[in-house]
Amino acid sequence: MSDGNFNRALLPHTPYASGMKAGKRIAKMHAVDLMRETLSRLLPTLSEEELKKEVERFDHEMAMRE
Repeated sequence: MSDGNFNRALLPHTPYASGMKAGKRIAKMHAVDLMRETLSRLLPTLSEEELKKEVERFDHEMAMRE
């Protein structure tokens, strides 16, 4: 008999949760790609290494907000 508490791991797996996670990953990939494209267009003097560093920083900031 349940005491009112339950472990979410015991709940049946639903495709909704995995679909949400996949959607978030795809959206994040698109955001990073768009950031790379925007930076290279707005700051054409940025070297490849600087561009990579800024995109990684953007990616890290996005990960911190999750």
